[in-house]
Amino acid sequence: MPIGDGAPITVQSMTNTRTTDVEATVNQIKALERVGADIVRVSVPTMDAAEAFKLIKQQVSVPLVADIHFDYRIALKVAEYGVDCLRINPGNIGNEERIRMVVDCARDKNIPIRIGVNAGSLEKDLQEKYGEPTPQALLESAMRHVDHLDRLNFDQFK
Repeated sequence: MPIGDGAPITVQSMTNTRTTDVEATVNQIKALERVGADIVRVSVPTMDAAEAFKLIKQQVSVPLVADIHFDYRIALKVAEYGVDCLRINPGNIGNEERIRMVVDCARDKNIPIRIGVNAGSLEKDLQEKYGEPTPQALLESAMRHVDHLDRLNFDQFK
């Protein structure tokens, strides 16, 4: 689904169910779609949630964004299961090699990556520089991750 550059405005929401509760998550996604959600983000914090994601993906038609927490292997797994977009925080996904593995997989499968930054994952040097998670600190963190993906020749990010 195109975003930006003249594309129609899209509505995205996120589930608040436990992803491992497949029935509840599918029901919530379908309800969100009925009220106009074009994209739905689903938290995928564990491998059990990744396995549930596979079942969820089979039962819904709206594009799904997998919100990955810390473990790069989860991103690789949901990519196998047909995720439409990965939401990762490169700062907490692991070292350079792990980020490269996720980016290579996303490139191979034509999966865009949404760069996510938040106060809880702000790099230590930025915490020290700004003293707290300010908007400027979050912007600087996001731009670092943009630069990182650029260096990996990956341009399908938002």
